Amino acid sequence: MNGIALFENSRRNFLKMGAATILATLFSHPVMAAIRPERSRNRQLAFFNIHTGESLKTRYRSDGKLVVRAMGQINHIMRDYRTGEIKPVDPKLLDLLSRITQKINPSNPIHIISGYRSPRTNAMLRRTTSGVARNSFHMAGRAIDIRIPGYRTDGIYQMAKYLEAGGVGYYPESDFIHLDTGPVRFW
Repeated sequence: MNGIALFENSRRNFLKMGAATILATLFSHPVMAAIRPERSRNRQLAFFNIHTGESLKTRYRSDGKLVVRAMGQINHIMRDYRTGEIKPVDPKLLDLLSRITQKINPSNPIHIISGYRSPRTNAMLRRTTSGVARNSFHMAGRAIDIRIPGYRTDGIYQMAKYLEAGGVGYYPESDFIHLDTGPVRFW
């Protein structure tokens, strides 16, 4: 073997090893590991609504398909507690929550601060609270405000940002994060 062929072979092996090392490093990092696609076709979530005191633990996907009864239960626990109005929840929002909980494996349920909001409730909150959007994704069943006891809210915020699955907002003074299935944006 001449010197040039030996050099090319060594360079190729060096590049392959370098690429493998970079990929292994990226996917061993906790935040990057959270980006890996979810393998489970069965997905379960646990909720606690802080306003109503209701709890729910349910499998909302079975063999990759939505479970109708479970979706009804989730729609109910995420209802507008002020008016009692119920709106179907976007399954993509539930899948985002599932990705987060699969990564951190919480022993406590997701605490719902705000799920669905009727237009009347949203208008009232706009008058009395800062930061409430006129056309909030909450009114479409596409947003939730949460915290998970036992986990730093800013850490969950960072993880959700890296997932780039929609809007993610952090409200440190109230200790919750907002998640929605709208365009990717952060605040």
